[in-house]
Amino acid sequence: MKTTQEHDERIANMTFASVYPLYVAKVEKKGRTIDELHEVISWLTGFSETKLQSLIENEVTIRQFFAEAMVNPNASLITGVICGYRVEEIETPLTQQARYLDKLVDELAKGRKMEKILRAS
Repeated sequence: MKTTQEHDERIANMTFASVYPLYVAKVEKKGRTIDELHEVISWLTGFSETKLQSLIENEVTIRQFFAEAMVNPNASLITGVICGYRVEEIETPLTQQARYLDKLVDELAKGRKMEKILRAS
C-alpha cells in the first residue's frame, strides 16, 4: 500500500515522546498497565525499560527511535488495519514499523491476550 511522502515524513519526524503519552492513555483507559505497554514496546523494538525512558527523555524522532531498535523478526506477523492502512501492505519500512507499534498498542487496548499480541506460537 502506497503512502504519500508527506505522510511518511510526518511520521518520521514526530517525536516518540509526543506519541508515548497517547499510548499510555489509550491502554490505561481500557484497564491495561504501563508494564504491559512496555512489554509490547520491548517485544517489537528490543528496548529495555531504561533505554525506553532515555529515548523519551531525549525526545528522539520516530526515525531515530526505529533506527536504534532491533525490530523483532516476527513483526511481519502483525497484520490488520490501523489508521486506515493495512500494515502488512505498507511499502515504506519506517512507516510500517511505526504502524506495527500502533497496531500492537491497539490490540493491547482492545483486551487481546498478551501471548497473541506478542505473536507467541
